[in-house]
Amino acid sequence: MTQEVSQGIHVKTQISLLLLVLLFVPQSLRAEGDWEFTPTSELALSRGLEWLAKNQGPQGNWDSNDLGLVSMGVLAFLADGHLPGRGKYGAVVDRALDYVMRNAKPSGLLNIADPQRDMYNHGLATFVLGQAHGMKNDPRMSKVLEQALRLIANTQAKDGGWDYRARRQGYGHDLSLVVMQAKALRSAVDSGLEVRRDVIQLAIRSVRGKYRASNGARSIDDPKIKIGPGQFTYDGHNGTTAMAAAGVVCLQEFGQYDDWRINKNMDILADAVKKLKPPRQGDGRVPFDAYSLYYVGQAMYQVGGDYWKECYPILRDQLVTSQIRKPNSATEDGAWRDPRYVTGGRPSSLFGTSVACFILAIPNRYLPILQEGKIESLKKGL
Repeated sequence: MTQEVSQGIHVKTQISLLLLVLLFVPQSLRAEGDWEFTPTSELALSRGLEWLAKNQGPQGNWDSNDLGLVSMGVLAFLADGHLPGRGKYGAVVDRALDYVMRNAKPSGLLNIADPQRDMYNHGLATFVLGQAHGMKNDPRMSKVLEQALRLIANTQAKDGGWDYRARRQGYGHDLSLVVMQAKALRSAVDSGLEVRRDVIQLAIRSVRGKYRASNGARSIDDPKIKIGPGQFTYDGHNGTTAMAAAGVVCLQEFGQYDDWRINKNMDILADAVKKLKPPRQGDGRVPFDAYSLYYVGQAMYQVGGDYWKECYPILRDQLVTSQIRKPNSATEDGAWRDPRYVTGGRPSSLFGTSVACFILAIPNRYLPILQEGKIESLKKGL
């Protein structure tokens, strides 16, 4: 399971190094080049964060008891270099993190909404807490993270997947659950925590089992599965843009950088991005939908190369165009929304805006999950 993590010198060193990066690395060195950031994208990001700050509730939760969505609000600020308790948005980040941690259940579960969202919210919240761990010397966060990671291991199904509810089953449900836990586990590694290797091994097998070849090959042990096109699917049958991206992200997070399935899915994603229709000015809609965009953007960045260079500007510019501009409305100006998610009885501006800000902030490379370089310790022996 997860191992006890010492706080002392290790955490202080993480914090010191992070502060040096945030405070002293010039923008020109953080991004690959001027093409990643534009004046309009930086302004859109600033407006989005301002919307999140202005619309946060006094408890820190943006009118939502969904710990996953609240954590996404945190991620938006962390991705732009705003540390807990420091600077312009430090109090905003602190309030949201506190909301997540004080609502952790004794079992370690990070969900107080519908039980059917147990492992969605748990995986996402655990991931974000892992990213924040080295930025905030808080023993409470270490305890919450350790319990959360233990729960992920204890609820893994025998086939390496997870159920929607926090319970161990014989078979996991679908890839959308695996990717949430994959990011949580990788985040733990980024923060210096240890996770069981057998949990990662099983999860990798589960991910590969969701790949389907167009020629009908299904088994991961069938040599024919490598022949011709194919893609990751939701449950072994339904191939979507979101799941193509989720499968790539899983393999990247687990250190499987050379897996042959990656490029097959990246070609599908690049084609989907290039076929996006131009958005209407200020309509608030994100490319694809917020859930799909969240994984497509990460897949493009993690694989990099021409995929990133050709597709990121499309996603970035679509977000700039679609951002809501209503200067006289504090509840709308600077936001994006996703009608598939509802908070406070209306389309979720929390989710849409958080994901949009995260995508626009990726070129900062502030988050541990976005640091350059490969973690070979995940790859070895798997």
